[in-house]
Amino acid sequence: MSTTPSSTHGPDAAPVAIVTAAGSGIGRGMATELARAGYRVSLLGPGAGIEAVARDLGGIATVGSLTEPDDLARLVDTTLERYGRIDAVVNGAGHAKNDVLLRVTDQEWHDGLDMLLLGVVRMARLVTPHMEAAGKGAFVNLSSYTAFEPMGMIPVNSSLRAALTAFTKLYADQYAAKGIRMNNLMPGYVDSWPEDPEFLARIPAGRYATTEEIGKLARFLVSDDAAYINGESIRIDGGAARSL
Repeated sequence: MSTTPSSTHGPDAAPVAIVTAAGSGIGRGMATELARAGYRVSLLGPGAGIEAVARDLGGIATVGSLTEPDDLARLVDTTLERYGRIDAVVNGAGHAKNDVLLRVTDQEWHDGLDMLLLGVVRMARLVTPHMEAAGKGAFVNLSSYTAFEPMGMIPVNSSLRAALTAFTKLYADQYAAKGIRMNNLMPGYVDSWPEDPEFLARIPAGRYATTEEIGKLARFLVSDDAAYINGESIRIDGGAARSL
């Protein structure tokens, strides 16, 4: 875990955001934007590199996996010990293994479930009681526009991101009256992945999104400016999706 000076725990202290899968790519972009906005960040990542990211952002780091319940519990405990509060959770995620639909093994489906859905469910279980006590809080889950338009080349991602959409709506229904919100952001093609001319041709904007742009949307969705946005799945894809 990285070290930073002790911070106050009072109501006037800067807000605190947890970001999982924050070591690189979109996760790092979201953590960076939150830190720029004045959040104290608590980051989770699988390798020692997450500690360097946390130092750069003035936050703290927990080395662990978003698919391991004990690591998530340690992340939440560490955050509360250091900062005394959790105002926002940004659930990052990777991509599950790609394969032809009926060649996906049971284990690959289970692995995808752990990463893309249960990571969010587990964080909600851990953090919601603290947000209830505070009377407010916000979750943002990294999803994908393939939840609306499934892609055959990524069947596990497409299926389980759609399941995440349903969970997010169910959560919002149950906790909105308690001041807690949950939304998904749904990127299309992002510049943390190699550019593919075939994919680029599908994007009316003519370019991939930047991780900074994804991070700015996450920052908005956890802020009070988005206080009446709840249970939504918001695409940020440059117009690539065709569904209405």
